[in-house]
Amino acid sequence: MKKRIIFATGNAGKMREIHKIMEDLGLEIISMKEAGLNPEIIEDGATFADNAEIKAKAVWECSKGDIVLADDSGLVIDYLNGEPGIYSARYMGEDTSYDIKNANLIGRLDGAAEEERTARFVCNIAAALPGGEILHTEATMEGVIAHEPAGHGGFGYDPILLLPEFGVTSAELTMEQKNAVSHRGKALEAMKKLLKERIVGEEK
Repeated sequence: MKKRIIFATGNAGKMREIHKIMEDLGLEIISMKEAGLNPEIIEDGATFADNAEIKAKAVWECSKGDIVLADDSGLVIDYLNGEPGIYSARYMGEDTSYDIKNANLIGRLDGAAEEERTARFVCNIAAALPGGEILHTEATMEGVIAHEPAGHGGFGYDPILLLPEFGVTSAELTMEQKNAVSHRGKALEAMKKLLKERIVGEEK
């Protein structure tokens, strides 16, 4: 049976990025929801890598010989000692809108000097291979916290991370630009290279 990739997410925006970057692997790529999998996942790791691996293993244990990918990503703000970090999705409560979260974070940087507004998105991707081996890739997208949100092309904290080399926020990038420079895009490209070497090569 031809291997497929199950991505441990239900986020439609994330799945669009994943399909765009990894479509040339020649493997079916579906979300865990599409695979009919809904394991209990307790993200209690201390790092992005820990949580990505926890998610990948939980879904892998329910799958039947599939490749399972999971990512953990978040916004790290230096002025706030790394907050929201691994708690990015849960910051101020999971049901709180990102408009409120973003406004709160911008407010907490009131008074910070321009050079103190440095921040980055971090993404770690874990892959649980059919035999149980775990692979990791990690990448960042460096920027500064904007003084006000801008853009509608992204999701989450995208509207408040300003990218100096482009002069726009992450939410104002085109999909092609974002896939080329984003934390998730770079981590996915690195993972695609590993999977081509490990999995696709085995099937030839």
